[in-house]
Amino acid sequence: MLMKKYVVKEEAGLFDYLMSLGFNRTRVKQFLKYQAVAVNNKTIVTHDHHLHPGDSISLSFEKKTVSATAPKFGIQILYEDDAVLVIDKPAGLLTIGTERERTKTAYFQLNEFLRERNPDKKERIFIVHRLDRDTSGLIVFAKNEAVKRRLQENWNDVEKKYLAVVEGVPKDNEGTISGYLNETSTLRVYEDKASKKAKYAVTKYKVLKSSRENSLIEIDLETGRKHQIRVHLSGIGHPVAGDKKYGAETDPLKRLALHASRLSFMHPLTKRRMDFESKPPRAFEPLINRMKSCP
Repeated sequence: MLMKKYVVKEEAGLFDYLMSLGFNRTRVKQFLKYQAVAVNNKTIVTHDHHLHPGDSISLSFEKKTVSATAPKFGIQILYEDDAVLVIDKPAGLLTIGTERERTKTAYFQLNEFLRERNPDKKERIFIVHRLDRDTSGLIVFAKNEAVKRRLQENWNDVEKKYLAVVEGVPKDNEGTISGYLNETSTLRVYEDKASKKAKYAVTKYKVLKSSRENSLIEIDLETGRKHQIRVHLSGIGHPVAGDKKYGAETDPLKRLALHASRLSFMHPLTKRRMDFESKPPRAFEPLINRMKSCP
């Protein structure tokens, strides 16, 4: 892989610095679009990133693709190379199929998209983790089984943040919820301190904004159990809005008000840190705009 490295001598914005190296505006935009810029070994995609003296800049000239034509059902491909594929999943779409639904899933549609794009290449994706049907946001898929194993083996080191609109206002502006979770035969997850089959789960939260009716909460997952966020927030008396399964009494968005907003992981092959962010869908805006920031 062709790569060039530079050391910053003076404070500057990333875009201006790259242009000072002799690249034109179009080329700089391509570097950022294809996530070919790393600052201190951390991939950067924002043009206004501030550089400091001594910062190390790496530019990759490896050919990467961000697909121009989106797959069906509103799936947006944010990044793709020969090892991983990162998408922004809309609410209402399963990650992988069930007995009742096989094709209206991110997994099926992405595999179809790859097959139709290049029939001779025989590409496919592998599931690394999942989002609930009504949760929107970031998911990473592997492009082969070896990459899948590497990502899953190091999954505890992956930074996973979510945004949720919950009912009411938590007493504490931030905190940690922990305990053991189990699942019934009807697929309902519940807190269980007794069973040996229960799995330990840890959820950190911080209230960002609030109104009289709702709060916008940032969630940092230390573990990744099924329905963990939904059960933990319901357990402290503030279920995710729209989550009738776990006690919500309101449904202002006509969907689960939960969004996977940040995903940060070490690329299994290049060992570069990959950072992705996704703003909550526009449907969240009317609720969030009525809230005030917490002190």
